[in-house]
Amino acid sequence: MLDVEFTQLTDPGRVREHNEDYLGYILPHASAQLRSHGCLFALADGVGGQRKGEVASRMAVESVLAGFVGAKEGEAHKALLTRLIQAANTQVYESGGSSGARAGMATTLVACAIRFDRAVVAHVGDSRCYLIRSGRPKQITTDHTVVSEQKRLGILSAKEAAESSNKHLLSRSVGNDLFVAVEINDVQLQKDDVLVLCSDGLHGPLSESDIADIVTQNQYLSTAVERLVELANQRDGSDNISVQLIRIHDVERTGMYRGRPYKIR
Repeated sequence: MLDVEFTQLTDPGRVREHNEDYLGYILPHASAQLRSHGCLFALADGVGGQRKGEVASRMAVESVLAGFVGAKEGEAHKALLTRLIQAANTQVYESGGSSGARAGMATTLVACAIRFDRAVVAHVGDSRCYLIRSGRPKQITTDHTVVSEQKRLGILSAKEAAESSNKHLLSRSVGNDLFVAVEINDVQLQKDDVLVLCSDGLHGPLSESDIADIVTQNQYLSTAVERLVELANQRDGSDNISVQLIRIHDVERTGMYRGRPYKIR
């Protein structure tokens, strides 16, 4: 049986007065329907410098959570998360309109759905998901920033990308356009894996090795998440900091028959 441990923490940081990050989750024990859906974790970072970033991030996360609860039983997570983020994008875009206090609002969004022995991660923007296995980190997502795109194309070196003043400029975000390209990745999970969802307020000042070391060295996720936020504030603290930690205590092995999963005893 799928068994996960979870904690989350968000902090405004040391400079900003408002927290434009928003986090949400659904655990599967609430009803039989949700048990068939699995778990969902979502984190959004309202685009800084634009009005009502906190409204955009909350709207996006709550839209995805509500859609997950109302999804058809057994719907494939890849298709489901793509559909839900597209719906959230439309809602944020239309709420922003062309004038008024909400004009131009947008947000990053990363969502992770877990069922049986697989995690499906969908994202837009530069909020990240890492997999930590046996103490070693792996970044599951790719940053949707102009600098990251230039680095992947060979236009910028790793050093130039790291030092660029535009490294936080997003190449895509939820709510910026009527349609958005959602990136989907999936991972087969193992016992003791830890998934980390975070905003750039964490992964900016902390390397993936820093994050993995803190998660691995602390027995309790609640201690690890507090230490991560504390260290991010010590090293920078100029942005909001948000983290979700999911530890996999056990999984359900599955196979596929005619496109439908079944448990392997």
